[in-house]
Amino acid sequence: MSTQTAPRTLDTRLTSQSAIALGVFRIAVALLFMVHGTAKLFGWPTGSAAALGAWPMWWAGVLELVLGLVIAIGLFARQVAFIASGMMAVAYFWRHFPESFWPSVNGGEAAVLFCFVFLLLVFTGPGALTVSRR
Repeated sequence: MSTQTAPRTLDTRLTSQSAIALGVFRIAVALLFMVHGTAKLFGWPTGSAAALGAWPMWWAGVLELVLGLVIAIGLFARQVAFIASGMMAVAYFWRHFPESFWPSVNGGEAAVLFCFVFLLLVFTGPGALTVSRR
């Protein structure tokens, strides 16, 4: 009787690539987060920058740019994602929540999504494609 291995299922093949998929996901989200920072700091790509040092927009832009860059390269990704998640929770409850509970009404969808995506990275780790070893 010959021992044949069962053909790999789609689930098995996808699971074997999950670390790379998570790394690509982390990089894409971090780059999008950085664009929020460049919009606040340099007016790119939206064309309207916050005044130098203006509270809180300019400082939020600095944090979005720096935290996004550090998450994108995968340096201390869990710790930095925790900080970014908290920052987005504060942004939501401070700026959006007073208008309405619902993110679709108060314009806070991006803040909520970034908050939970970064929280997910805290628990999953950065995946592949990082500059630091775990």
